[in-house]
Amino acid sequence: MSSLASNATREPRQRWFIDPVAIMQIKNLTLRAKTVVEGFTSGLHRSPLHGFSVEFSQYRPYVLGDDPRNLDWKLLARTDRCYVKQYEDETNRLCYLAIDQSRSMDYGTLGFTKAEYARTLAATLAYYLNNQRDAVGVLTCGTSQQEYLPPKHRHGHLQQIMRLLEQESSGIDSDLTAALSQLAGLSRRRGLVVLISDLLTEPESLYQPLGYLRGRGHELMVIRVLDPSEIEFNLDKSSMLQDLETGREIYVDPKSIASEYRQRFEVHEQQLIDICHRRGARYVTMTIDQPLDVALLELISQSQSLSSKQASRKSNQKIGSAVRAAVRTGR
Repeated sequence: MSSLASNATREPRQRWFIDPVAIMQIKNLTLRAKTVVEGFTSGLHRSPLHGFSVEFSQYRPYVLGDDPRNLDWKLLARTDRCYVKQYEDETNRLCYLAIDQSRSMDYGTLGFTKAEYARTLAATLAYYLNNQRDAVGVLTCGTSQQEYLPPKHRHGHLQQIMRLLEQESSGIDSDLTAALSQLAGLSRRRGLVVLISDLLTEPESLYQPLGYLRGRGHELMVIRVLDPSEIEFNLDKSSMLQDLETGREIYVDPKSIASEYRQRFEVHEQQLIDICHRRGARYVTMTIDQPLDVALLELISQSQSLSSKQASRKSNQKIGSAVRAAVRTGR
């Protein structure tokens, strides 16, 4: 788990984070997303965390009632006048949501499946980003009929995303390699790519498609969605288990294989972390009993990092232009 969620103070988290079991009782996907986002943003108003989609616009004279925190104290010291900083929302940021809907995502022990949780998570991120006036697109993976909506920010686009996410589709075997490679070809402008999947696949198969996306200039965020029982392996007795993707049945005695299972799970997890690290992708593991708000915190952190890189790139470009101009003048 990323450090961001753990760094948030526990007391505010307990106040505004919403139990996902309660959220899943809401039948309408848009209402689910709205409930999570509104609860999250009201929590942000009570916490030291702030949103990411603002940049400095201009100064204006201070008037009674303005927040003193926006005063520019350095400017006050120089001019002996009070000015406040004004900010404006950034626009045209692109985000691509790739959602795994393969057969393995149809597993769940809490009354809902990983697929339902992933759809709700994607809807929540889309709703939040749309409120920030960012362009959001969606790609479904691991389905018999793959769907793609290019990122846009216009009237009615969020409703299209919700309708797409609400569609029931027949899952097939996981093939994230083909889906992510296709997304690399479809994405004309660089942005943030968020992959939501249980990642029950060979870790090395992700290396090349993540490389394609990085080659396109995208920032990458990988959210692994798992059922708690897949991590803890808490079977009470010997059982026949069925592989959801192949249909093969396996007799399992938990006493004899529990230790080996956990060991192999940890090795697989570490391989995924290493692949993401090598490709510069932010990696987050979420279980379906975790509040969906955690993903919003991760998204804010990722976007802040992206904004910092963009600001640094613009600054370097300005410095480079100034140096070139100075060289030409010297000649």
